Amino acid sequence: MNAIELQTRLQTDAASAEAHGVPVAPAADIAYRNKAAAAAEKFEGFFIGQMLRQMRASTREIAGEDSVFKNSVNTDMLDMADTMLADKMAGQRAFGIADAILRQLLPAAPAAPAAPSTPAAAVAGQVLHAKK
Repeated sequence: MNAIELQTRLQTDAASAEAHGVPVAPAADIAYRNKAAAAAEKFEGFFIGQMLRQMRASTREIAGEDSVFKNSVNTDMLDMADTMLADKMAGQRAFGIADAILRQLLPAAPAAPAAPSTPAAAVAGQVLHAKK
C-alpha cells in the first residue's frame, strides 16, 4: 500500500466513523500520542536500568573481600543483562513511570455522556434521582 492509498483509506475510515457518531482524533494527534508513549517507555527503561546499575554497584561496595559479588569480571555482561531486563520491564510498564508521564503529557479523552439504552433504563434513572 503506497502513501496515497493509505491517506485515502484513513480519510474513508475517519468519515465512516464520524458518520456513526464516533469521535475521531486527527492524525497528528495520534502520531504525537505514539511518540509520547514511546518516549515515556524509553525513559522508564532508562530509569529502571540506572536503578539496577546502582544496586549492583552498591552490592560490590558492601561485599566482603572474598565474596563472589566483589569480583568485577563480568560487569559488562551484567550491565547488558540489566539493560535488557530494564527494557523488558518498561515494555510491561511495571513501575508505572511511563503511565505517570503520559498522564501529564496527554490530555484526557473527553468522556461521552452515557445515554440510557432503553426507555425503561431512563425511567429507572429518573426514579432513582427522584428518591434522593
